[in-house]
Amino acid sequence: MEAAAGGRREAALGGLAVLPDEVLCAVVDLLPPADIGRLACVSSVMYILCNEEPLWMSKCLSIGGPLEYKGSWKKTTLSRLGLCSENDENLQKPRQFDGFNSLYLYRRWYRCFTSLSSFSFDDGHVERKDDLLLNQFRSQYDGKGPVLLTKLAETWPARTKWTVQQLTKDFGEVPFRISQRSPQKITMKLKDYVSYMQLQHDEDPLYIFDDKFGESAPALLEDYSIPHLFQEEFFDILDYDQRPAFRWLIIGPERSGASWHVDPGLTSAWNTLLCGRKRWALYPPGRVPGGVTVHVNDEDGDVDIETPTSLQWWLDIYPHLPEHEKPLEFTQLPGETIFVPSGWWHCVLNLETTVAVTQNFVNQSNFQHVCLDMAPGHRHKGVCRAGLLAVPGNSVKDNENHPSVPMSGWNHPDMSRKEKRFKGSESLSTSNSINHCSAFEFSGVQESLENQEFSYDIGFLSQFLEKERDHYSSIWSPTNSLGQREAREWLRRLWFLKPELRELVWKGACLAINVDKWYSCLEEICACHNLPLPTEDEKLPVGTGSNPVFIVSGNVIKIYAEGGLAYSVHGLGTELEFYDLLQKSGSPLINHIPEIIASGFLEYEDDIYRTVPWDGKGMPDVLVKHYPLEVSYANSCFPLGLWSKQRFGTSSSPDVSNRPIWPYMVTRKCKGDIFARIRDVLSKTDILPLASSLGVQMRNIHLLPLPHMEHVPKSGNSDVKDCDDAAVLPEWQQLVSTLNRRMKNVKKHLANWGNSVPQALIEKAEGYLPPNMDFLIKFVKDDGDLVHLLPSWIHSDIMDDNILIEGITESSSFSNSKGSYEADPEKMNAIHIIDFSDLSIGDPLCDIIPLHLDVFRGDTDLLREFLRSYQLPLLRGQANTDIYKSVKNSKFSRASYRAMCYCMLHEDNVLAAIFSLWKELRAATSWEDIENLVWGELNRYQESCTP
Repeated sequence: MEAAAGGRREAALGGLAVLPDEVLCAVVDLLPPADIGRLACVSSVMYILCNEEPLWMSKCLSIGGPLEYKGSWKKTTLSRLGLCSENDENLQKPRQFDGFNSLYLYRRWYRCFTSLSSFSFDDGHVERKDDLLLNQFRSQYDGKGPVLLTKLAETWPARTKWTVQQLTKDFGEVPFRISQRSPQKITMKLKDYVSYMQLQHDEDPLYIFDDKFGESAPALLEDYSIPHLFQEEFFDILDYDQRPAFRWLIIGPERSGASWHVDPGLTSAWNTLLCGRKRWALYPPGRVPGGVTVHVNDEDGDVDIETPTSLQWWLDIYPHLPEHEKPLEFTQLPGETIFVPSGWWHCVLNLETTVAVTQNFVNQSNFQHVCLDMAPGHRHKGVCRAGLLAVPGNSVKDNENHPSVPMSGWNHPDMSRKEKRFKGSESLSTSNSINHCSAFEFSGVQESLENQEFSYDIGFLSQFLEKERDHYSSIWSPTNSLGQREAREWLRRLWFLKPELRELVWKGACLAINVDKWYSCLEEICACHNLPLPTEDEKLPVGTGSNPVFIVSGNVIKIYAEGGLAYSVHGLGTELEFYDLLQKSGSPLINHIPEIIASGFLEYEDDIYRTVPWDGKGMPDVLVKHYPLEVSYANSCFPLGLWSKQRFGTSSSPDVSNRPIWPYMVTRKCKGDIFARIRDVLSKTDILPLASSLGVQMRNIHLLPLPHMEHVPKSGNSDVKDCDDAAVLPEWQQLVSTLNRRMKNVKKHLANWGNSVPQALIEKAEGYLPPNMDFLIKFVKDDGDLVHLLPSWIHSDIMDDNILIEGITESSSFSNSKGSYEADPEKMNAIHIIDFSDLSIGDPLCDIIPLHLDVFRGDTDLLREFLRSYQLPLLRGQANTDIYKSVKNSKFSRASYRAMCYCMLHEDNVLAAIFSLWKELRAATSWEDIENLVWGELNRYQESCTP
């Protein structure tokens, strides 16, 4: 790709000369700035490669945070890193070299300096209308095709106020979010961004794309209004902090723009241009643009688009498309509003400096598509974006005018095992042949699709749902517009607040959360136990937990789905054993948990549901045929209780996650409101009694005796191979083994949480953690004897959605919307704790972690109030051994240290909560700093408990 004159390239690069320049640039981009500087001194060609502005732009944007452009990206980067002074003369003297040519670098340079003023863009093919009546819009365009509306914004103040000059005058000091291909969040003050626009010559210029502009500059919201055609919005039923990003301020210079994409969650959008000109290109749903690849992860359905920049596509790909393969195009002028329907691909190029505002929305037309996109799985997501290209294992047959072309992308040789790629067609025969598929079979699609053209109809698309996946036990895609819990809350609110649309909401809920399946289960449970059938208001699940939960006539019906059968059956078995223990021990906790009405299993066989009652004792036949266990378990009183759960998950356990069996439990509904729903309307004074009452009830849980270990099979257990110290009590071996495995790969474990944990702290994690996790539960006394911590029952999920409190009076008529509340302090200590399916054994500190971070939100006063009524020592040894005096000088006995270790090795991203609550800790230089700030109160309490 490169031509060298005078041999400079070969002489300067030596053996590296065989690599094309794009590969060399990619390798250099992997280096830190200091090493790039050293490499630039190696030879003249390396000097050229190491001083490319796109390289230094990449380095600068990887830093994140507030940005002020210094006239060049190299100078900006070195200045931000403190590697040069403002007046460093070396930066002012670029060196020149003759005899080196690079087509790759020339193309990049051309994109940096080309002007679009000479480009000829006509009005395009999209219909222009002054305005439309709502019924005209719905019948002709909504869900069908784009339309350009010229007079919707005529009365907006923004039509005259939103110029770059006026916006800079009014909001110059306001930082706005910048859109760029960087994992880091980048902001620039508007005045600095305008300065950057005037100075820059980037091949992919930065542009403002800020979904929080209404918070940083609320006055801007007064300058425009949602056009009358787009005011139906189903997401506005959520609280502002719950709803996904939906509106953006967009400011960008010539050559900037949005590369090819489908709007998030298959929502529709409107976009109004206030100044400048934009060139748009659009393809209908299922038609992947040339040069674009759709990546769909087949584990969680995560969708990623690999695409050239907008400018690069228009310069390098568009000119080579045959006329009939080109997209729908048009040039948007100031004051015009484009409507982009759900699922349409679009790409935007700014022909000059532009200012625009856009919003995405969900209405009756696209509601089911948005729900479909939330559903677990990858096949339907691939089909929605790539059409029949996403159907596996088949070839595309075109008509007689074009030869058959292989279905591109599905079986690409360099594709990872867990990812599917759908490449955009770059020839007429490929792109036009999508709709001429031969007959084939597809798992989950019962009918033949012979001669079936791709259709964006919800009936066609829903055929590709992976029926074996369900909403509760499948991984939820990180690219979904809503999280799992938020989606259920959203559907339930729609059900109550839009009763006239219940038929539509039901269809959407069937797509997104399998509500039809769970409702059939619910009806069977009610019939078996002579419970009233659900009313119309009771048809959708409630709450934000990990299992389907329904409230029917004052009863709570929970169907265990999380983790598949093997996991959920142990959840029910342990919960039933726990309730039995409460009754036998006479624990006062029994007055603060729900009363069990019934429990058992649902089995789906021969297209019908069958109910099998079970109280946790013995092994029911419905499980024996699917879940073979050792005889030692079956002879136990609670064969699937606590100790069985602790040993659950060995390599010899059968894979029964997809068996059509679901445990269930029916309890009496407790009085009170879920704390998660009402916490934001309560003052700290209101919450103090809750903290005190929680201390009492957690004390009751942690004082309960553990069942005898005779339940544990005598055979070897592969899960404890990492706990080879025979001195560790058997009760601890499973936990120690799990923590040790995570500790061996702690850097990878922490890196899995993305940007939640600063890289500098990840590098120091190994030095902070103990050599072996049994150091936290096994201590050597001064006389050489061993002292073990005593494990206890722990709730494991004591979060704000598992706590109900009384003493709250609510004026709102809808149980899931926020009305006005009044707190009665005298009754606020009446609480109930629910959902014991995650019960386990371990260190009681593991229950205090979610309490402090989720329930108390890091408030030390609330933690102190909790501990005041908790009263148990945080180190409890065998036979009341004086553990404190023996090991008080060991850091492993320090409560704050143990808590921090548990946080670092937790299976959930606990550290994200810590860095969110204490933002200043992102600048911490050691784990000790985090430990002292977050958990220091535990040490003070521990000292007060020392005899």
